[in-house]
Amino acid sequence: MSANTFENVKAVILSAHKSTTPREKVSFYNSWADNYDQDVAVLDYRAPGLAANIISSHFTGDREAAVVLDVACGTGLVAKQMRRHGFGHFVGIDGSEAMLNLARESGSYQDLKQCMLGEDPLPAQCNSFDVVVIVGALSVGQVPVGVVRELCKSAKPGGYVCMTTRSNHDNVEYKADLERELKQMKEEGLWSCVEVTDVEDWERAVSEQEDGYISGAVYLYKKLQ
Repeated sequence: MSANTFENVKAVILSAHKSTTPREKVSFYNSWADNYDQDVAVLDYRAPGLAANIISSHFTGDREAAVVLDVACGTGLVAKQMRRHGFGHFVGIDGSEAMLNLARESGSYQDLKQCMLGEDPLPAQCNSFDVVVIVGALSVGQVPVGVVRELCKSAKPGGYVCMTTRSNHDNVEYKADLERELKQMKEEGLWSCVEVTDVEDWERAVSEQEDGYISGAVYLYKKLQ
């Protein structure tokens, strides 16, 4: 689907924006799966490594025994980064069967489940995971903001929830809605904010309105109850 030049990758990403329904999005990701890892490398997509680093800097438990729920896991880039920090037990969830097949081939996951995030209930037990992470999917046209409540429910009390979003022009409104929901959940006593990190060089810009790199943010919360 791509020859892995920046211009070709840019065209692939922009074509994704034309996929409006969840089913169309999944169809797009199914067709992109084989080239996905190479294409995001061309974009210098740093979110999986940034999220893994921040989780690692705060997690003090037994990493090999910790169970990580990787939501919108794709091909397994987040698990690959977290394994470098000593985490060894992963459950992955994604809407794309083709992406899940590649995640399965990576050997990182003990369990993988298909789920249309935002349409279907998250197929994860409540109060079960030491770490819950979602990288890349919390953005306009992808996963609705309300999914973060399901992420929180699936974490153990005292467990961590790590989320990322982009800060580029197209995602400004979504990001504001997301931050309102995170704050509301904090006020409800569901979790506490551990760290918010703004990152300038998140990934290479692909829209016609932006040049160079777009920025992004990583949020780390700790479940209280």
